[in-house]
Amino acid sequence: MFRLERRIRAHLDETLARHGVTTTEYMALSELRLRDGPSSAQLARIAFVSAQAMNLVIRDLERRGLVLRRPDPRGGRILRVGLTRAGLTTLRRCDRALDEIEQVMLAALDEQDRKSLAGHLAECSRALHPERDPEPWSPESGD
Repeated sequence: MFRLERRIRAHLDETLARHGVTTTEYMALSELRLRDGPSSAQLARIAFVSAQAMNLVIRDLERRGLVLRRPDPRGGRILRVGLTRAGLTTLRRCDRALDEIEQVMLAALDEQDRKSLAGHLAECSRALHPERDPEPWSPESGD
């Protein structure tokens, strides 16, 4: 598992760099597609980086026009982060590039083996974080 993770990460880093995005930035942008308005601290926990590191990532993404920050409607110092149209466009371009990595990685597997692998990986994920993934995996979900 560790060797596979390291190889995938190397391909991710290289591919995303060609699109001007780091892996951490891609993780943040991907999360913003799923839910609008998390704080930098929430994004940091998801991306496994410190809140300070994520704040720098978000600042850079904002400077490049890929995200915007707005005050929390309930007040306070929290800033909510959201994708811009340019951020979504960049994210989609990166998604297509990462789909190509997945195709290469899974090329030797037939469709049944791919579905089986996806199901087993989803089960492993739920076993480690059962509270984060309440929905059962199905081949139609594609996750």
